[in-house]
Amino acid sequence: MASAPETSRTTPLDLSHIRRDARTALELAIVQLAPSDLIDRLALATGLLEALAELPADSPPAIALGPATVDRARVALAMWRDWSNAHRKLA
Repeated sequence: MASAPETSRTTPLDLSHIRRDARTALELAIVQLAPSDLIDRLALATGLLEALAELPADSPPAIALGPATVDRARVALAMWRDWSNAHRKLA
């Protein structure tokens, strides 16, 4: 059985932090030459979060895309942390 998305409890401050973390992770992933699929995931999440930040939270696009975008960003950030930690151990 699927669990309810965590995004129902996401506050505007949480969104700001996720957006900042995704942006930073994307920059670091590019500089560290992370695998292209990881960079793509981070770029997609970052771009959507940036675009959604420009819209009112109660707008139809924000309501439709917001929760899935936050979930996508959390997954991409977790993948980034795993890759980055493994990469540091090898260096």
